[in-house]
Amino acid sequence: MHTFETIGIIGAGVMGSDLALDLASQGYRVILKDIHEEALEKAKVKIREDFKLVKLMKKELPVKEIEQVLSNIMFTTTYQSFHAVPFVIENITENWEAKQKVYLELQEYCQEDTIYGVNTSCISITKVGAILPRPEHAIGMHFMNPVPLKQMVEIIKGYYTSEDTIRMIKDFLKAIGKKPVLVNDSPGFVTNRVLMPMINECIWAVHDGVAAPQDVDKIFRLGFSHKMGPLATADLIGLDTILNSILVLYESYNDPKYRPCPLLVKMVDAGLLGKKSGKGFFDYTSVLAHSHA
Repeated sequence: MHTFETIGIIGAGVMGSDLALDLASQGYRVILKDIHEEALEKAKVKIREDFKLVKLMKKELPVKEIEQVLSNIMFTTTYQSFHAVPFVIENITENWEAKQKVYLELQEYCQEDTIYGVNTSCISITKVGAILPRPEHAIGMHFMNPVPLKQMVEIIKGYYTSEDTIRMIKDFLKAIGKKPVLVNDSPGFVTNRVLMPMINECIWAVHDGVAAPQDVDKIFRLGFSHKMGPLATADLIGLDTILNSILVLYESYNDPKYRPCPLLVKMVDAGLLGKKSGKGFFDYTSVLAHSHA
């Protein structure tokens, strides 16, 4: 069984800091890299805050103290320490040009046999593999939010992904308490191919004046037993991320059913991005004020 002792994580946003917390609290050494020092400082604060909840929910954590969790994470703005990292998980923005730049940079620092986990909801794994020296080492890993508390991970087999890589990643995910589900490389995979149009259609319902956001969500919570309504889910993910994802689907399939609702575009233009900005379909300003107090 293959387990990696040190894992490189690229991107210290919500997903990257969640992953760093999840792995470091299970005893892994993590190198968390971001181009912005400010993002790394925010990640430290977020990891401190979130560890309280993770500790409460997961009684069997090997690492019990936050200081020990943080000591397992190296926060850096450079790739200097990546030469000895056997496994890298990349979580940057859903933008092909930005991802391409990262993978080309990584090749200068990482060993040839490094495995690359592409944590994406829409970008083609085959496309990433094609720019690597060893394309069989690229595999899609779509983690769910919040990472430490969600077991399911959608893993994606690109055109070149080898059976060895799949086996190694399945073993690794099982070792950290996750349940991998293997799917083939296709825009949006399964989760986002289904979730994004559903969220977009709910936004259309609001846009067309069919129902208010709270009522749309209430229907899904009470009628379909969803723990969280689609619009609250959109706010959690970030409306900019939702728009990026739906645009990738629209361009990939060339199908009008993926056309983003004008209300979604307008909200993103207005900076109403959901929980991270304080306002989206719902208001989080009191939650943000409380967390900064």
